[in-house]
Amino acid sequence: MRGMALAVEEIGIVPGRNVLAAQARAQTGLDDFGDTWFFANIDALIPSLNDEARLSPAGAATARAMIVNGLVNRLRHVDLVKRHPEILDERVEVAAVLVGLPRTGGAMLHRLLASLPGMTGARWFETQNYAPLPGEARGRPDQRRQAAEAFLAYMHERIPGLPAVHPMSVDQPDDEQAILGQLYSGMMIEGAYHVPGFARWLGGRDRARCYRDLREILQSLQWQEPARKGARWVLKTAGHLMALDAVLAVFPGARIVMTHRDPVATVPAYCGMEYSLYRMVSDTIDRASVARFWVPRLAGLLGDYGKARAADGGRRFIDVLHADLLRDPVGRGTRVLERVGIALTAPVRAAMEAWADEEAGRGERMPSASAPEAFGLDEAEIGQAFAAYRAAFL
Repeated sequence: MRGMALAVEEIGIVPGRNVLAAQARAQTGLDDFGDTWFFANIDALIPSLNDEARLSPAGAATARAMIVNGLVNRLRHVDLVKRHPEILDERVEVAAVLVGLPRTGGAMLHRLLASLPGMTGARWFETQNYAPLPGEARGRPDQRRQAAEAFLAYMHERIPGLPAVHPMSVDQPDDEQAILGQLYSGMMIEGAYHVPGFARWLGGRDRARCYRDLREILQSLQWQEPARKGARWVLKTAGHLMALDAVLAVFPGARIVMTHRDPVATVPAYCGMEYSLYRMVSDTIDRASVARFWVPRLAGLLGDYGKARAADGGRRFIDVLHADLLRDPVGRGTRVLERVGIALTAPVRAAMEAWADEEAGRGERMPSASAPEAFGLDEAEIGQAFAAYRAAFL
């Protein structure tokens, strides 16, 4: 095993799933992964990482750690549920699932809604390690919070402009993309590594099993913090667009909330952010490759949204325009609450207004400097790629 690890390190590749699973078992002293449906996802991911992602040796080490970390969390989660089967009795109620593309105001609306009395969402430190670390007492996640603080500091060091574009803190509500990524699903992996082949493969898979596991993880998070019992969850990530049928089936009481903004204004900035992320793991990735993947990828996700909304007749879907959200976050939040059946009590309204005042005090977030030309694009080309979406929703 030692010789194999050294060889892998020298040539900068990601080894097979059995090697990585053995590392996770050794790290935890645990052996039971539960249902191993996600092994197929790992087996599809590894060739894409090695053949397409253009990983540097350091990037390959990061990718190996990413896969092992997901397996470690899985082992600890399965062990926790075996020791506390009452976790599976937790009743998780999801009120809303936000699915807007990046830079459309979804994070703002998510944090507003999840911070209200009677509402909850996954916190950033929980998305990094959803299973307790060894020695943690129930309701005392200090070790995970400290680990998240260290990781967040590392991210800010590597991407200095990140706090201005997407402010984060370890206790703030955040999306579930890191949890889905640890199930080797969703958009986290393709957002961190250039793996178009894996993204295409994943797009053809049934996601119902993944979302049943996500529900079980939410049950665990709710059990870990008893104060959450009875609260209604607000979920959020653009990755849910890949599997709206599974989302609606597993969370039948939820409403889908889509934040809309003209892709001509957002796609270049998103490509710029992805280029920065890919450069953390690759020395040779180029801007044109980023655009060739992400422009059709995002257009396809919006097409999937339109089809799912039409199939539902719009009954369970709520549309929020980015401009309206910026102008009147309390009004947009109120409208969403009414649609999902949350009573607008005095404490709820007061909490919304306090949140909006605090958010306004932070000032405007720094806009991205990415221009379409930097990625071999122009505004007309982007507009054409998203023409159907713009006509239907903007």
